[in-house]
Amino acid sequence: MAERLSTNIEGSVASITLKNPPVNVIDLAMMDELASALAQIESQSEIAILVFRAEGKSFSAGVDVAAHTPEKVSSMLEKFHAVIRRLVAASKITIAGVHGNCLGGGAELAMACDLVFTTNNAHWGFPEIQLGCFPPVAVTALSALVGQKRASELILTGRIISGSEASEIGLATRAFTAEQLDSVLDETVQKLCALSPAALAVTKKAIYAWDLMHFDKGLARAEKIYLGELMKTEDAQEGIRAFIEKRKPMWKGR
Repeated sequence: MAERLSTNIEGSVASITLKNPPVNVIDLAMMDELASALAQIESQSEIAILVFRAEGKSFSAGVDVAAHTPEKVSSMLEKFHAVIRRLVAASKITIAGVHGNCLGGGAELAMACDLVFTTNNAHWGFPEIQLGCFPPVAVTALSALVGQKRASELILTGRIISGSEASEIGLATRAFTAEQLDSVLDETVQKLCALSPAALAVTKKAIYAWDLMHFDKGLARAEKIYLGELMKTEDAQEGIRAFIEKRKPMWKGR
């Protein structure tokens, strides 16, 4: 089976590159690889910075819709949220460089990073509602980034926004042209490398001290609602089937 990502370590900087063409869908195999890579990177004290990039035309179009079927959804949530929990709890400074589509689980992966740089014309969004579903990480943490009203709009309507707007509302740190993105990532890494790794790690811990108290409990609650209520509705199952069968869903309201 082809690897879904590549990992590179140079000094105190680790890079993870998503490479599951054509749009870097996060399937179960990629989740396993991400969890393993994050665990290995966290265990190496000499690494201070972790950068996420992606090959191809998209950062990630999100979690594999086929993994939302009744027989797979519980395992999918467990695996993907294990990745997010590792990322949120990481002592390393995490940076995401986003281009192209950054949707659903891809956007959740990016928003869990400390710094997020995006191209102006990237496409950000949480379109799960169109499948009769919701994004558990976003419902837990997005309000802290963009405010409750904006988070509600993005999650409830599935509206897709540009990288420029993502930056304006606080979903991303800053937005740049595609030509500038790599140089901005490199410059930011260089600035961080000149600082104390110990101070960076402790300061990051302090920044998230309040949010981390609530994130894990909130995500566990969202998981319970997702599996215990949402996935038992006919509409959620219909939305997933319709996407896989490439047709419009026929909602029943139950």
